[in-house]
Amino acid sequence: MQTKNKIIILVISIISFTFFLITIDMVYNFRNYGIKSIDDKAKAVAKTVEHSLTSQMVSGVIDDRELFLSQLEDIPNIDKIWLSRGQKVIDMYGKGFNNEIARDEVDKEVLKTGETKKVVNDKIFSQSTYRITIPYNATSKGKINCMTCHSNAQEGDTLGAISIEMSIDDSKQIGIRAITDTLLIALVLMIVIIFLLNFIISPFLSLFDSIKRVMNKAQQGDYSYRIQNPKGKEAKDVALWINGLLEKLEITLEAIDSKISIFLSEHHKVTDKDHLINVKNTVDRLSDVYKFRKTIEYDETINDVYNRLAEVLKIKIGITKFNFFEVSTLTNEINLVHSEAKVICNIIEQGCRADRTNTTIDSTQFKNICPACTSCEKTNYFCVPYAISNELDLIISIYTDTVNQTIEVREMIPYIQDYVDAAKTVIVSKKLMNILEHNAQTDALTNLKNRKYLEDAIPNITSQTKRSGIAYAVLLLDIDFFKMVNDTYGHDIGDNAIKIVAETLNENIRESDTAVRYGGEEFIVLLYNCDEKGAMDVAEKIRENFSKKEIPTGGSTILQKTMSIGVSMFPEDTEDLGEAIKYADLALYKAKNSGRNKVIRFDMSLV
Repeated sequence: MQTKNKIIILVISIISFTFFLITIDMVYNFRNYGIKSIDDKAKAVAKTVEHSLTSQMVSGVIDDRELFLSQLEDIPNIDKIWLSRGQKVIDMYGKGFNNEIARDEVDKEVLKTGETKKVVNDKIFSQSTYRITIPYNATSKGKINCMTCHSNAQEGDTLGAISIEMSIDDSKQIGIRAITDTLLIALVLMIVIIFLLNFIISPFLSLFDSIKRVMNKAQQGDYSYRIQNPKGKEAKDVALWINGLLEKLEITLEAIDSKISIFLSEHHKVTDKDHLINVKNTVDRLSDVYKFRKTIEYDETINDVYNRLAEVLKIKIGITKFNFFEVSTLTNEINLVHSEAKVICNIIEQGCRADRTNTTIDSTQFKNICPACTSCEKTNYFCVPYAISNELDLIISIYTDTVNQTIEVREMIPYIQDYVDAAKTVIVSKKLMNILEHNAQTDALTNLKNRKYLEDAIPNITSQTKRSGIAYAVLLLDIDFFKMVNDTYGHDIGDNAIKIVAETLNENIRESDTAVRYGGEEFIVLLYNCDEKGAMDVAEKIRENFSKKEIPTGGSTILQKTMSIGVSMFPEDTEDLGEAIKYADLALYKAKNSGRNKVIRFDMSLV
């Protein structure tokens, strides 16, 4: 229903209700007013009759009252009037004339109780009457003492009553005319108001209805509707403003929606028909991805980045069973870099179909699709490849138990793409930093740690030793007569000798130990959690094994060399690791000066 019709119906309802209340009030007031007027007239007539009868009794002509009584009925606007004698008067003077007796129960009740009785007979479509019966009670007060003539009466006794019956149709007719006039006035008022609403307010109400239709479409996401054919200057101005605003809003939202979506994966773009909701959802996702990107930029290691990406998959996307694999595009080497589930496929040895084909592998679409996953019969899996750089791919393997989980994961894959895309540059940067850090701390010739690494590690090793009490043995090694090798065979052969030393060290120390090329032909070995006897045994083993190595010279000559080793204990000899290295150097110096090709344990006499 249009707003204009609603307002007209409301106005008519209000006027009708108001008229109804006014009519009820007028009927009630006219009735009360008419009854009161008649009541006052009847009481005046009753009092007049009382005075006349009293005067006749005092004058002694009461017996001539018949003429007076007969003339009472000729009083204008009085239909009937009669007197009724009380029992006290009957006892003294008899029943009187025929019209002086109680005619009905009302007369008898009034004579008995001495109280005025009124009877109103209201009828809408026929004559309405009003009847009042007023008692005459004996009293000794005033100018005339009733007990003078009525000696058998006492104060307050009912001597008689007068009954008067009159028509109240005149007041009823006046009320009907007033109500009719009011009805006509209300009808005219309604017509005038409806005309004013239609003529003056109609343009605004029509505009309001148009705005409501347009806003309803906008609420549903359709901003193409406009206000059509407004009437009146003010309505046209409002329509122009609203249409202009909707035009700008539609164009702006479409532009934002189309441009901002390029920052999300192609399959992740929202298809809601409401551009405003599209923009909101897109901004929300971009905000989440941006926060993720800013967070991982400050993570220290690439493992922290993968842990952060795993948290996104678990918390934001709801995936709980998955693994991350790095694939080198140069060597096809595959490494597990983050694990949230048991690896159920032989991806590391047999390779990854997803990476080889650069497509998502979904076991629910084709069972046993991946030859590397021979034990995946009871588990659904996704393997999604992501290109991180020209040299690195990231494989995310996701496992599900039910078909519903599989469907949910399939829908979430584009979300993962957004976060992986955000992490790409950070992963490449961390990888590059790792390479730079490795190169900065690794000797290029031997691939052992270099002196810079040792200098950076000394504070950490010192703190660890103080905190946990773990001891280190420090071995300082030097090739005997190495300068002669370079001078005789050249630096290339000298490099071969240094490589053989590195090879010997790797063969004779544990993974927890650290071998460092300290400079030139000098090497340092830090034996982790090692006592003096173990240190001396390892040092002797290294010395002996190196002496048996053959150093290629590029010709027929077979070159074998020996080495001298100095040993110190940290923190047994000193609580300063740098000083422990100096002590090992003193022990090495003694080994050199005492014949070479031997291991010397440091003691304080060497200082």
